[in-house]
Amino acid sequence: MKITMVGTGYVGLVTGTCFADTGNRVVCVDVDREKIDKLRRGEVPIYEPGLAELIHQNVKHRRLSFTTQLAEAAPGSDFVFIAVGTPQGEDGSADLSNLWAVVDQLAPVLEPQTVVVIKSTVPVGTNAQVTRRLEEQLGRPVDVASNPEFLKEGSALEDCIKPDRVVVGVRRDEVARRLRRLYAPFLRTDRPFLVMSPESAEMTKYAANAMLATKISFINEMANLCQALGADINDVRRGIGHDARIGFAFLFPGLGYGGSCFPKDVRALQAMARQLGLQPRILEAVDQVNRHQKRVLLEAIHQELGQDLSGRTVAVWGLSFKPRTDDVREAPSLVVIEHLLGHGAAVQAHDPVAMKNVQRHFAAHPHRQRLTFHEDPYDALAGADLLVICTEWKEFQHPDLALMRQRMRQPIICDGRNLYEPELMAEAGFTYHSIGRATVRPI
Repeated sequence: MKITMVGTGYVGLVTGTCFADTGNRVVCVDVDREKIDKLRRGEVPIYEPGLAELIHQNVKHRRLSFTTQLAEAAPGSDFVFIAVGTPQGEDGSADLSNLWAVVDQLAPVLEPQTVVVIKSTVPVGTNAQVTRRLEEQLGRPVDVASNPEFLKEGSALEDCIKPDRVVVGVRRDEVARRLRRLYAPFLRTDRPFLVMSPESAEMTKYAANAMLATKISFINEMANLCQALGADINDVRRGIGHDARIGFAFLFPGLGYGGSCFPKDVRALQAMARQLGLQPRILEAVDQVNRHQKRVLLEAIHQELGQDLSGRTVAVWGLSFKPRTDDVREAPSLVVIEHLLGHGAAVQAHDPVAMKNVQRHFAAHPHRQRLTFHEDPYDALAGADLLVICTEWKEFQHPDLALMRQRMRQPIICDGRNLYEPELMAEAGFTYHSIGRATVRPI
């Protein structure tokens, strides 16, 4: 089959590459000429484990190509997938300007056999609006399906090749049959292929992300309560996680969620509810708890170093919003670094892959000269009064504690991801703050 994938972000690039790897001919389209030029040179613009190798392999075998010209790519396609960004607007709702630009460019070259598939996360009812817009321009029926993505950054290839489920929203059974044939290589182990209306498919995406975000905010609120009451959140997490009705997934306390999906999708769902005259009380609470959680360690930092951080040096380990990605959108590290710089501290940061993105984020910051980046995590500790851990990279899980103490001016750690056992840190001579557990000091 021939597939046109419009948008080369995480979703479009990963999905397009996986379709190519199953023998389809895929053309990825993007308006960003610089990004397309990089991809043609073999440079992958995002960090995702295994993606670069898979792209190179499929380009080599001429199953995967890249262009800026939608009008050249779309003719002859069995499917045109739309996987463009739908960022958060000023009122919290999804900004669909990228989507509408694609729809209007696609209409003049859309052929009768081509199914348009909306992969982007869009408000409920968007499929119907796209269908009407295309049919008005073409004067004939058009098949528009909804196929929400459920990829996790850091494991996106695995999620695409071995999905928990594939959800498609269609208005004709024949469109569902064609999509099932396309996805057949990923469904060989009886993965469910769920067919529903486009409206239900659009809602499924938002409901899934909102549910996962709710679990994260819930366990973080319980962690803060545990800390105030003298309970240990790790014990509580085990105590409730073994309940089959609850489970352990997304039940780890920390500095809150970030990234490109959960924050904007929770807010977009709130906006949809308000437009209908409904009050999204749970969603509002989820968002508020998450905003607060990103600042939960700041009180501990000031408790140890004072309110004025001038002359203090703070190391930060982990900058991406989660491990195995270079994505720093809505990352807790940005809130922490912004606060530290605003209170006079020098910040020495390290991350395995995300440092360039944070450099760009703070490029125009008035105190950027006090923010330095270090390829070696131990170099970031040199002369530090305190270490903040914002991301649970596996490289941080078994550090050389003796070397850490040697490099740091003061052995103080504020761990936003609960990587270490408090008793071990006290024995190693550290003052150790974590989430939902008692603070320990050197024995």
